[in-house]
Amino acid sequence: MNGEDAARWLTAHRGGAAPVDVLAFFDRLPAVGPDAMVGRWRGAELRTGSRLDGLLTAHGWYGKEVLDADTVHPLLFPDRAGRPRPVQPAPAPLSLLRHAPALARGAPARAAFAVLRPLLRTRRPAARVRVLAYRGVTTAAVVYDRLPVVDVLRAVTPDVLLGLMDLRDLPEPFFFVLERDGG
Repeated sequence: MNGEDAARWLTAHRGGAAPVDVLAFFDRLPAVGPDAMVGRWRGAELRTGSRLDGLLTAHGWYGKEVLDADTVHPLLFPDRAGRPRPVQPAPAPLSLLRHAPALARGAPARAAFAVLRPLLRTRRPAARVRVLAYRGVTTAAVVYDRLPVVDVLRAVTPDVLLGLMDLRDLPEPFFFVLERDGG
């Protein structure tokens, strides 16, 4: 699939799509090399009916930043001035996210995260970019240091990536889109 067709497909499905359709699209996309990941990326969820749909958006997720293969900030959230800042993902309540995600999206959880977010800010990387084989394609992936999470990436265009979060014990895929941030 060429980049123009892929970009059109993604634009047409930004509001969401069936998981089987997004997986088929993902499987047709080319691999991403680790060097192509360097930079700051603006993130957005691609809804598929995953139990995690809406979670990152509800908490104001900004995106990811890759300084080099060993220095990755997998979760950026805006500070009070709106500047993207890395937060430490390790304290994430994965059991709650897997089994009761509606609670994690709710107003009390959002308020608690807003209060805790400055305390979770970090300068230390929390992930690395590695190349791995996933669904038959060897591609770049963001491997979290202290969580059972791997974000597998494919190229829509050089500046737009489709990510699939592989989380242990999450039966359905969770998809997101990364767009290179010029700022």
